[in-house]
Amino acid sequence: MRDRAVRATAATVETARAAVRRTRRRWRAATPQQRQTWRLTAGSAAVGLVVAIAAVTAAGPWDSGQRTAERARAADREDGSGADHTSDKGPGMVAPAPSAHPVLPALGGEPKAGPGRERGAGVPPPPTLEGLADALEPLMEDAALGPVRTASVVDAASGRQLLDVDSGRPVTPASTIKLATAVAALSARGPEYRIETRVVRAGEGKVILVGGGDPTLSAEQLDKLARDTARALKDGGGEGGAVEVSVGYDTSLYSGPARHSIGVNENLALVTPLMVNEGRLDESRHGPAPRAVDPAPAAARAFTQRLTKAGVKVTRTATRPATAPKGAEELAAHRSAPLAALAEQALTHSDNDIAEALARQTALADGAPASFEGADEAVRKRLAKLGLPVKGARFADGSGLSRDDRVPASLLTSILAQAVGGEHPELRPVLSGLPVAGFTGTLKSRYPDAERGAGLVRAKTGTLTGVNTLAGTVVDADGRQLVFAFMTTGTTDRQGAGAALDKLASSLANCGCR
Repeated sequence: MRDRAVRATAATVETARAAVRRTRRRWRAATPQQRQTWRLTAGSAAVGLVVAIAAVTAAGPWDSGQRTAERARAADREDGSGADHTSDKGPGMVAPAPSAHPVLPALGGEPKAGPGRERGAGVPPPPTLEGLADALEPLMEDAALGPVRTASVVDAASGRQLLDVDSGRPVTPASTIKLATAVAALSARGPEYRIETRVVRAGEGKVILVGGGDPTLSAEQLDKLARDTARALKDGGGEGGAVEVSVGYDTSLYSGPARHSIGVNENLALVTPLMVNEGRLDESRHGPAPRAVDPAPAAARAFTQRLTKAGVKVTRTATRPATAPKGAEELAAHRSAPLAALAEQALTHSDNDIAEALARQTALADGAPASFEGADEAVRKRLAKLGLPVKGARFADGSGLSRDDRVPASLLTSILAQAVGGEHPELRPVLSGLPVAGFTGTLKSRYPDAERGAGLVRAKTGTLTGVNTLAGTVVDADGRQLVFAFMTTGTTDRQGAGAALDKLASSLANCGCR
């Protein structure tokens, strides 16, 4: 009998503990608006309870189930006529109940000191390890996620890792690898660096269009480059001011294969240092699009048309690339937007062409071949130079289209934490380029409202068949900035996996988790 009672008690205690854990997790995962509603409800209930207790206390003590005040009044009625109820004298009268102390402080009053507020006024506390685990670990069990699930959450101010779910395991990052690509390029070239597309004179009657690696060169910019070239030729910029020329093009800046391992794909043109509008055959600026079979000779032909329109007679346009002579006279040049703007565009719209160009700029800056292999080595070395954890990482490309890429979640959060910190201001474009949930870039159509992270989550997305990743920053409900990376591989539910990662990020944003 006694054993049965003990077991029953233990079961009751465990049930109570489970209920407390569920309540705690629900609280930590709740949005600030939900928490405020619960606080007001609980506060109202507490006020009602206090008022009731105060009223009972004021009425007097109890004795054998009857308030002594009632017994006194009954006795008083028996001793008197019952007509004079206003007298304040006599043995049967009871003093008025004392006024209750205020239950709620005046609006605008100073809050009492509490955990995390004892010092450093205005600095919100970070989440606790237990609190964050309570909020996020159940979400990591979502059935839509693949069998491989890794995660890292880091407090941006202190650099302390708050959540570690196999975060050191290198996995396929998809487009979140662009964070590494952008950081490497910004570190190597600097945010103000601009990529030049030049036109040089290559002997009498010949000009060469030299690709510098700017995939964003537009038709309008090419038109201006042609007009500037025509003006230089007509003004007699050496060798008699010839206005009859042949046109060649130079793609020698890059080496190795131009075609990505995925083959012909609307997500990426041939990786060449000379192209117009990323080789797109439509008017789009980003996203999938039909591409020129070979963007470089297509750019040369477009340049020829514009040069002719500017009054220069073109006798021939090369169909194969040539190499401009060293020290050739420059006739005209176009400089791209600053590298900071290119990095932002690559991240906001997950632009694969720009990402591959950034990877090669890193290689060129560090004296490595501007190829897939050269960029792999250069990006790794550049990140290591920044003190980032690159063990097990592989950068088979700069865009994340390759399934041979490998990046651990801990590297992504380390990259973001370094960009947030003040020691490397050149990396700030990585943060300003992150899509804003519900508003910009690849997150514009995700997160339908604030409770689900709209306007609160800034993150780089990554999606391949069977792969979903998300890495970025949030400011949590207490005002603390956190960086995160959530990664999964092997999912068969692309939409469900993306929604699960979105829920993880929005829960992090809405969570004080203490």
